[in-house]
Amino acid sequence: MSYELRQVFASLPQMERGVAKVISGDPKGNNFLYTNGKCVIIRNIHNPAIADIYTEHAHAVSVAKYAPSGFYIASGDVSGKIRIWDTTQKEHLLKYEYTPISGKVKDIAWTEDSKRIAVVGDGREKFGAVFLWDSGSSVGSISGHSKLINSVDIRQKRPYRMVTGADDSSGSFFEGPPFKFKFSIRDHSQFVNCVRFSPDGSHFATAGADGQILIFDGGNGERVSSLGGEKAHKGGIYAISWSPDSSQLISASGDKTVKLWDVGAGTAVTTFNMGNEVADQQLGCLWQNDYLLSISLTGYINYLDKNNPDRPIRTIKGHSNQVSKMVVNVADEVVTCSMDDTARYTSINKKDYSASDVVKMASQPKSISTAQGGLTLVVCIEQVVLLKNKQNVFTLENLGYEPEVGALDPAGSTAAIGGADGTIRLYSVQGNTLKDEGKTIQARGAITDMAYSNNGAYLAVIDDKKVATVFSVADGYSLKNEFYGHHAKPVTLAWAPDNEHFATGGMDMMVFIWTVDDADKRLKLQDCHKLHHVSGLSWIDANTLVTTSHDASVKQWTIKY
Repeated sequence: MSYELRQVFASLPQMERGVAKVISGDPKGNNFLYTNGKCVIIRNIHNPAIADIYTEHAHAVSVAKYAPSGFYIASGDVSGKIRIWDTTQKEHLLKYEYTPISGKVKDIAWTEDSKRIAVVGDGREKFGAVFLWDSGSSVGSISGHSKLINSVDIRQKRPYRMVTGADDSSGSFFEGPPFKFKFSIRDHSQFVNCVRFSPDGSHFATAGADGQILIFDGGNGERVSSLGGEKAHKGGIYAISWSPDSSQLISASGDKTVKLWDVGAGTAVTTFNMGNEVADQQLGCLWQNDYLLSISLTGYINYLDKNNPDRPIRTIKGHSNQVSKMVVNVADEVVTCSMDDTARYTSINKKDYSASDVVKMASQPKSISTAQGGLTLVVCIEQVVLLKNKQNVFTLENLGYEPEVGALDPAGSTAAIGGADGTIRLYSVQGNTLKDEGKTIQARGAITDMAYSNNGAYLAVIDDKKVATVFSVADGYSLKNEFYGHHAKPVTLAWAPDNEHFATGGMDMMVFIWTVDDADKRLKLQDCHKLHHVSGLSWIDANTLVTTSHDASVKQWTIKY
């Protein structure tokens, strides 16, 4: 048996209202970078379906930037740690690691020779540092601010200049190396969210929560102009990005627009209206070659069209929060249950995520299972609910045990309920009711997931004692086989279409594919989602397995027997 990773479906950026998101480009023009949780996501800008995920940070990552050489990426996390790693190999080997500040890293900038790095953010004793990439030794100091620094940039030509913007409503201008504070920029009345030099180094721009974008001389730091007169946007500005030729820039704002500016004239050439909802606030942007990208509060990545400003060329969507369980029923609907206390039915053929087919639960659902006859079994905290044709027809309460998982056999005649006490109770489905037949099966520990094979011949169960067990239904649920191999709790299970193999995944970041008749015949997928446990499994066909994880990504694997 063997396996290979076929495709990665990356998560969106993780967004927070009122907080700028740094999305950064690639000097070679192929990729762009953003972060979600502990992951740095590298996406191909021409075809964003091509993605790679770096998962070596122990804490949530806040920003990542390519070195101008294109060979390395520096990423910073909420603990103040900077990791500098290789981009040329799939393994992304760590080159250097530093902790220049003691709090969240908000921004990173490299000098054009890829030898020096400036890091800014929050910290106890200082809000920034600038150092040699290969030794960590200081090449100046970042001073002049009394509150956390949001943004830093370094002019990409000599003589070097550096600029910072902070929550104390000021910017600072530095000369170097070694970088020394020259003066404060006190033209903004609220937080300075973003500072960026033009690619040719002739100017830099600062953007703030006060809705202003100010332009300064890149060499001496003197103010030159402001864009859009008194205010560039009606709301706070979170990000700016210059055009490759340094004559224009784009700005992303909480007023739900992105604007494209002629810097020389100080006027907006184009306004991209991104919507009217809070979710349409624009918190990040990137201009890379011919691509103009912005990020909405939803995490959606918008490819903007200069010729049609109210309609992006494409919008990349995906997951950024947790869906607990998902199954496909016989009516070709995806049935999900979520932490928002709902069960939801979404037609695969209609392609719309409609709100009409939502069933509200009295408590948080943990597990969902479907069968013929329009049946859905939902296991919630302290109760089990039977739905028929999307209507709640029966509820089991006051159970005397804590139900964890439910499984309907394919014919819809039996409901198996797995408990935290390690007991599986079998109920017969009679019309619109569940009848306790007094039959139980014993597993090794608290049940974490279970499922009937597609032909109804077997019930497979996993428990918190790290054991997978298969019972033979026709023989009165007698023990067929036990399977050992997980190092930590398995949490998800899925039968292959052949009814002879099933997959389990868990907290040990591993997926096993087991053979029902031979417990020793197994395939191990190591480190499926590095540093993140496997949260869901599904088979597309006999040789294609899909895995999901708390890194919010989805991966597709080819399995050969």
